[in-house]
Amino acid sequence: MVASTGGERATATPRGEARERILDTAFRLFYAHGVRGVGVDTIIASSGVAKATFYKHFPSKDDLAVAYLDRVDGLWRGQLQAAAAAAGPEPRARLVGMFDALLAVCQQDDFHGCAFINTAAESAAGSPVHLRSVEHKAAVRAWVRDIAEQGHARDPDALARALTLLLDGGLAEGVLDGDPSAARAAKQAAGELVEKHCRG
Repeated sequence: MVASTGGERATATPRGEARERILDTAFRLFYAHGVRGVGVDTIIASSGVAKATFYKHFPSKDDLAVAYLDRVDGLWRGQLQAAAAAAGPEPRARLVGMFDALLAVCQQDDFHGCAFINTAAESAAGSPVHLRSVEHKAAVRAWVRDIAEQGHARDPDALARALTLLLDGGLAEGVLDGDPSAARAAKQAAGELVEKHCRG
């Protein structure tokens, strides 16, 4: 659900770029191996910063994990919104068009599924990291609900719930078998749902 960071930067990093370098490294490693699977010492070594510099910017690993999820949130929501906009101004077309973002990410070589679902599965309920994942899912659903309402869906909440479940299912299936046909099937099902809920 996110794009590759495009490789590592040079080891020498000006002080003002230290936070971004740490976050770039965490983004790459957390997405590939999970938050639990990557220790702080690995991130410090890979990012080439001093331990004191790391803790100045991120007092705890949870702080870094939340910042990582903030970045993923911006990327994934941007991809969804761009795909929806590319489908045209009509709300029903936008609801189906957003699934083109799913198809695009499922075809990436470095695709590892939904960062939020992956991270939430590793985190205790009520922890800052888990709550950030829940917040992201709620924000995406609210955005979809707004479009559904613009499309005169009979029950915008139910349609938004169904469409976001399809998105999440497509993300999960895409990482299980690496086959983009799951994303295409999700888009087709989305079209049928939109037609059913927005008819008349």
